[in-house]
Amino acid sequence: MTSTDVSKDAEDSGPSGYAAARLRLLTEEARSGPPRRSALAELTDEWLTGLFAAGAEGLRGVSLVAVGGYGRGELSPRSDLDLLLLHDGADSGAVAALADRIWYPVWDLGLALDHSVRTPAEARKTAGEDLKVQLGLLDARHIAGDLGLTAGLRTAVLADWRNQAPKRLPELQELSAERAERQGELQYLLEPDLKEARGGLRDATILRAVAASWLADAPREGLADARRRLLDVRDALHLTTGRATDRLSLQEQDQVAAELGLLDADTLLRQVYEAARVISYASDVTWREVGRVLRSRAVRPRLRAMLGGGKPTAERSPLAEGVVEQDGEVVLARAARPERDPVLPLRAAAAAAQAGLPLSLHAVRRMAATVRPLPTPWPAEAREQLVTLLGSGRPTIDVWEALEAEGLITRLLPDWERVRCRPQRNAVHIWTVDRHLIETAVRASEFTRRVHRPDLLLVAALLHDIGKGWPGDHSVAGEIIAKDVAARIGFDRDDVAVLSALVRHHLLLVDTATRRDLEDPATVRSVAEAVGSQGTLELLHALTEADALATGPAAWSSWRGSLVADLVKRVAAVLAGDDLDEPEAAAPTAEQERLAIEAMATGSPVLSLRAQTEPPSEEPSGDPEPLGVELLIAVPDQPGVLPAVAGVLAMHRLTVRTAELRALDLPDGVEGAVLLLNWRVAAEYGSLPQATRLRADLVRALDGTLDIAGRLAERDAAYPRRRGVVPPPPRVSVHPAASRLATVIEVRAQDAPGLLFRIGRALEDAAVRMRSAHVSTLGANAVDAFYVTGPEGAPLPSEEAAAVARKVEETLRG
Repeated sequence: MTSTDVSKDAEDSGPSGYAAARLRLLTEEARSGPPRRSALAELTDEWLTGLFAAGAEGLRGVSLVAVGGYGRGELSPRSDLDLLLLHDGADSGAVAALADRIWYPVWDLGLALDHSVRTPAEARKTAGEDLKVQLGLLDARHIAGDLGLTAGLRTAVLADWRNQAPKRLPELQELSAERAERQGELQYLLEPDLKEARGGLRDATILRAVAASWLADAPREGLADARRRLLDVRDALHLTTGRATDRLSLQEQDQVAAELGLLDADTLLRQVYEAARVISYASDVTWREVGRVLRSRAVRPRLRAMLGGGKPTAERSPLAEGVVEQDGEVVLARAARPERDPVLPLRAAAAAAQAGLPLSLHAVRRMAATVRPLPTPWPAEAREQLVTLLGSGRPTIDVWEALEAEGLITRLLPDWERVRCRPQRNAVHIWTVDRHLIETAVRASEFTRRVHRPDLLLVAALLHDIGKGWPGDHSVAGEIIAKDVAARIGFDRDDVAVLSALVRHHLLLVDTATRRDLEDPATVRSVAEAVGSQGTLELLHALTEADALATGPAAWSSWRGSLVADLVKRVAAVLAGDDLDEPEAAAPTAEQERLAIEAMATGSPVLSLRAQTEPPSEEPSGDPEPLGVELLIAVPDQPGVLPAVAGVLAMHRLTVRTAELRALDLPDGVEGAVLLLNWRVAAEYGSLPQATRLRADLVRALDGTLDIAGRLAERDAAYPRRRGVVPPPPRVSVHPAASRLATVIEVRAQDAPGLLFRIGRALEDAAVRMRSAHVSTLGANAVDAFYVTGPEGAPLPSEEAAAVARKVEETLRG
């Protein structure tokens, strides 16, 4: 069916004909994208023209005008109809009646309508007071009625916009920045708002408005295609959800991808991110040009007066060979020859980042068009300039994005293409893979004073996740890629070995520190064997912290930092040749002994809470920072202690970080056995509960009068979850070589209230003893390690350990 056929049906059948023709148009599989949006706008025009003609018979000086997205002819399936009924003010009663004849049929069909009735003077006045109205009128398009009235308004609104641009554009830029702060950056969000997030459709419209001001223009290359891609995604989102939404939710991404004929949701997100990156970069360049023009206009009259009316000459300050600063940007010197100087892009980028200045769009495009590839291996200067760029701190990000926008990064580092705009479906990560790598380099630049080879640290930061996007473990794939890249950019054999080791083991320290018993010599020796040298350990420690800080706020804390530092200290001692003694049971402290005696005397649990802090930082203003709260519990030996304690803590919204449980030998003359639990906990939010309340609930849990399972089930039912998102099943495994003193059982599962309680109950049912637990939660994922033994205190036989792991997994799956 052609658009003419659809329009004919709409004319023949009135509102019902329009609805049927609209439905057929939206369900035609052969038509999508810009042709469907244009056809939908054309169909709607003809229907509204008929409504206007039927109600405006004999009425003059009135026109119906489409504004905003409808004015641009970009109707998505569930888009609002933005309409202005324009009149000359001669017969307001007849105009009001006409408005009803148009608005009500639209409402009757369930279409969203943004409408207004104004004279040209009123429209201009409202536009002068409301930027949103003015932006909508810039796209005004005549539908029906008095064409001269519409044309006159368009001309007047454009003239007003251009005359007021020096005042209104800074206001528009400020509003855009505030919106970006609220909505975030489209190119990094897992559930982005296609319209309002920075780099979305709203920014694309704003770039059109800036161009209409004649004050500055956006880079055109790729911009129309990026805008079209976001509109296509929004169309598919409207069709799959049946709602007028711009939010691309997780549970809808697979359907939207299928509607667009894409492989999967990751492919969809990557295309969205690429489009958003084009629009964001164009916005940055455009607003920079607006600022330059406005500053020039403000300064020029004074300069002309000082120079006697002559034309001022832009000042150029040298920054590096072939690179100068001009008017707040880094540009190429007049003598620069990119076609003869393959190092120039890196030299210009390093100079710009060091100076904290943006790279000129013209300069980047000239280099992209003419520069020759670097030889392999790179000359020393190229490698040094890359390290300088990576070590320049926060300005590195904008400079890197300028190079990437014109394809220079993938020409320098071809392996970058796989990680570019790659989403990370993990709530802990707040960036795409490529941006995370640059953020890690920025963080690593803060640690260059504490390592002997800052160049290796910075390059390792850039490459540590380069294996993402390849099958299998990204650390293993990344090691292979890092070897190739490091050799290509000119590092010698020893440095290549260090860099590949850093990439291979970049998760080793934090994973071991948070999931293994650091008192166990096997733990420390395994890390020492993997690291191999003091120098690599030093670099790995700095890389670990930089990586975590660049991941997001949930990935690093003082507690994690203290555990990693403790592990590094122990591994350094092994690498220095010190012997590791087998751990002996530490003698109880005076407080532990006091609690144990009191527990035996009362026959019930006793406990104490004590905040733990790290020493003040070396900065003058440094204060001790909390590492958590130490919870000591002494309870007469009895079944069910572990799940009872874990359940009570979960009820009180306390997060367990580490847990140790051991039988305590009491002083002579005191009969009985006492279990001592030494746990480190932290409040999920708010303040810690009182110790008396914890003790009272623990007493009830142990005597069976407190229904922990029921209380936690209620909390679990109310736990916020994403609609339609099914987490992967839990996985429980045995790590037989992780310790000689106990069997290590590792649990990976979706975090939820009472998870540790359920694990503790399963271990209790399996009749094993828990020596310690090491709990690590990143976002929605819990990775917990439990050191367990048989009743006699020895590691479990392999078959028994496997059976315990199966039981725990079955419990969690159930």
